[in-house]
Amino acid sequence: MKIIACYSNKGGVGKSAAAVNLAHAAASAGVNTLLCDLDPQGASGFYYRVKPSKKLQDDRFFTDVKKFTNAIKASDYPNLDILPANMSYRDFDVFLSRMKNSRSRLKKALKSVDADYDLIILDCPPNLSTLSENVFRAADAILVPVVPTTLSERTFEQITEFFRDEGLSDKKLVPFFSMVQRQKTLHGETMARMRETYGKRFLDAFIPFTTDIERMGAHRAPVATYAARKTGGRAYDAFWQELSSRLKLT
Repeated sequence: MKIIACYSNKGGVGKSAAAVNLAHAAASAGVNTLLCDLDPQGASGFYYRVKPSKKLQDDRFFTDVKKFTNAIKASDYPNLDILPANMSYRDFDVFLSRMKNSRSRLKKALKSVDADYDLIILDCPPNLSTLSENVFRAADAILVPVVPTTLSERTFEQITEFFRDEGLSDKKLVPFFSMVQRQKTLHGETMARMRETYGKRFLDAFIPFTTDIERMGAHRAPVATYAARKTGGRAYDAFWQELSSRLKLT
């Protein structure tokens, strides 16, 4: 089983959209996939029309295997299950602070479904916290969406510095450009500069800023289900093809 996290310490960069569309692409390719929404806003569950479990509250996410597994819901798509978030997830750091081995509790919880899935995708909240440290240690790869602007460039630098300061392997970081507007000179310049700085670490595939993707909220579905041949659908297909090859997911 592989664990991939979609993470950024900056909100509004297309993190949840990437998690939702990546999960659908993986499942469509025959990979048994669990999309685990760790963000209390619950965007991933919303897109898949899955209601949060009222029983998976407080610290039970980390301590009660039965409650954890029972909270997993089947989606409308083959090979894809969802663990939706609820508002109690906003207190994860409080719960983790009371536990022994607090930085490895997430990995232990996910091991309870190790035999059921080939791939777990984590949709993470946008902050640096004890939970995010759990994510960094549990994940095999951490997808980081970067909007090609100066502020997002600085945000990615902060993540890489955090990894180095904490003795974590920054090789896990797999950045990709998100919400790209090619007509903007700043976007083109930022992409060129960051590719030169970070080399092949960035995926070649990027996600454009397009109405195809913005309409996910109205359709409450992955882009491939309603706009597979349009710009957004083609972009996520290229994204999956490159990522699955790099991480040997299929």
